[in-house]
Amino acid sequence: MTTSGGRQRILIVGAGIAGPVLAYWLTRNGFSVTVVERAPSLRRTGGHAVDLFRPAMDIAEKMGVLARIEERATGSNRLTLWPEGARRPVRADLSKIFSATSERHAEIMRDDLSEIFYDATRDDVEYVFGDSIAAISPDGAAVSPDGEVRFDHAAPRRFDLVVGADGAHSAVRALVFGAESRFGSYAGAHFGVLAVPDTAGLDGELRIHVGVGRTAGVYGARHLDDARVLFLFRSDQQIDYHDTDAPRQKELLRRAFAGLHADVDGWLAELDGTSAFYFDSITQIRMDSWSRGRVTLVGDAGYGPGPAVGGSTSLAIVGAYVLAGELARAGGDHERAFPAYERVMAGHVRGSREVALSAARRLIPRSRLGVTGLAQGARLIAALPAGPARAFARLATSSARVYNSMAVEDYPTSPHRDAPASS
Repeated sequence: MTTSGGRQRILIVGAGIAGPVLAYWLTRNGFSVTVVERAPSLRRTGGHAVDLFRPAMDIAEKMGVLARIEERATGSNRLTLWPEGARRPVRADLSKIFSATSERHAEIMRDDLSEIFYDATRDDVEYVFGDSIAAISPDGAAVSPDGEVRFDHAAPRRFDLVVGADGAHSAVRALVFGAESRFGSYAGAHFGVLAVPDTAGLDGELRIHVGVGRTAGVYGARHLDDARVLFLFRSDQQIDYHDTDAPRQKELLRRAFAGLHADVDGWLAELDGTSAFYFDSITQIRMDSWSRGRVTLVGDAGYGPGPAVGGSTSLAIVGAYVLAGELARAGGDHERAFPAYERVMAGHVRGSREVALSAARRLIPRSRLGVTGLAQGARLIAALPAGPARAFARLATSSARVYNSMAVEDYPTSPHRDAPASS
């Protein structure tokens, strides 16, 4: 373990987005940080695009990585929306929407963002890939009174605090708080993501097909040779499937999207040969408290508003920054820092849950009227001059309003301060 005289030792489980951001700010406040990640290397799973709103962009700028994020932005600037059964699509300028929703915004592939944050920390943080935490005592302390933590493969080690940054299906949360079924709130929909060849030459185009209870879209990124397809579909009940049963997951998508449009049929035809595939339910994590003893959760592990409906990545970045700031302010005293972290984040989490559910309703209409309304909104933005179009988009995009309005304190850093190790 890389430590120096008396520095508090913190274990972060998960090297996605929140984990590396938290590690960055903790090391700059004098903590010794180890990140353990179950995957054998940094994940490159072909994930979908994520939105970074103003607070997350501000934090990225403080980390010195904003230029890399802007360089890797997807570059999507045009929308082509096909309502099911329509003879012609609705086209809109996405720049009107983006400029209306935020003075600072970037859309970036999740894998690219993870790599950027990892690169910003790899020289100062110990990363352990191909392993995970195996046991934590029920009271949220480490396994033994002296802070020993057991892993699936590595020898036991001692840490003062443990942070679960391991996503919506968090192993840390399951070990400390209980089964995911206790905290997961199904939002009424499922989603799938796959990589497809960019045979259409999208070049900044976001192409969406919308029907009652189902939406499918394809987009690319300026630096990628392939494209991504995102499928969203409603289901009254959460569908029973095994996480590793990709053939069943793909069959669920085929059934849900059969006959929507010839474009969509072509995307479905790529399911068996795709280089990257992911499927999950849109489920919110709802916990009254996400800290217990010496363990806390950050990002989707503790308060994910739901994947694929916008904002969860920005919330995770803000949460990581706040947690590090409160730990530094409390001198490493988790009994002060964890409650302060939860108080700061509580309002942000409530707002994110509400807008995520609203976004899911808009993106996956329940009726023909909802499909028509989505198309008419895009048509109005396309027809209005830039100023009025931005005003309309600002009113229509509640997600951006909520995330951009998050007030985040400017926590100072103390790079030379030694955080006291717990006794």
